[in-house]
Amino acid sequence: MFTVQQIKAAHSKVKSGADFPSFIQEIKALGVISFETWVIDSHTDYSGANNFRTSSLLMYSNLIINKISNKTNFVGYLKKHQQGETDYFTFCKHCAETGIAKWIVSIDKMTCTYYDLLDNSILVEQIPS
Repeated sequence: MFTVQQIKAAHSKVKSGADFPSFIQEIKALGVISFETWVIDSHTDYSGANNFRTSSLLMYSNLIINKISNKTNFVGYLKKHQQGETDYFTFCKHCAETGIAKWIVSIDKMTCTYYDLLDNSILVEQIPS
């Protein structure tokens, strides 16, 4: 199965949201079928076949997640990130500011779903192949 170190190596090539689709393809080839990333500290839980699971450590000190989500502002920040205008940490700060607590990527469905603190789905996005 895959390791967090392999995923980190793939993620090190991501400079902005524009690089996300190629990152997904690379970790899919490793055997990752889904992952859940927590905005508070960017720790991530990865899942593979046969109930294989592994988790990364936190990437930064805790961010404060806004209790009230703002989908409109979030979508604006997301578009900027996808166009390469922001780095990963800036995107995470924008998520926290707009009330996004986590995202879950389903590699089988090629979707990324963003959630608020109450686990409400705020946005479901199709990941380009």
